[in-house]
Amino acid sequence: MVRTTDLVIRLATATDEPVLTTFARRLASFQLPPWRTGDDIAGADGRQMMESVRTGQTDDQVFVAERAGQAVGCLHVLATTDFFGLRHGHISVIATSEAAEGTGVGRALLAFAEDWTRERQLPMLTLNVFATNARARRFYERAGMMPELLQYSKPM
Repeated sequence: MVRTTDLVIRLATATDEPVLTTFARRLASFQLPPWRTGDDIAGADGRQMMESVRTGQTDDQVFVAERAGQAVGCLHVLATTDFFGLRHGHISVIATSEAAEGTGVGRALLAFAEDWTRERQLPMLTLNVFATNARARRFYERAGMMPELLQYSKPM
């Protein structure tokens, strides 16, 4: 558990499933590409977070940020290997409640993911973001992250 001022970041448990499901829905709160639905995104991310909680692996973890006993954000971070063979930290999910936007919760979760990655001596931290999610992209770029690869899609 990590405490930063009034924010507590703790390991998620099975009892957090309703909260994690709510945060997963927030991941689709922007203009999605026409071939993606909010339910698809929330469902996939919610299932993946709960699978990680159930397996309890130390290199694939989900955390909940709380302020005054209320869940205000979540983070799913894992160690993975990329196409080039580099093992690195990867943020699968980072989300805050609508009420917590702009209050430092996202920054604290991102800093937590950076520390998690450093503790495992992994050389890089990555994440994916939809091209149309301009607000998230600005947030990550202000935090020192930069685009590396672009994925193009064409529905058939």
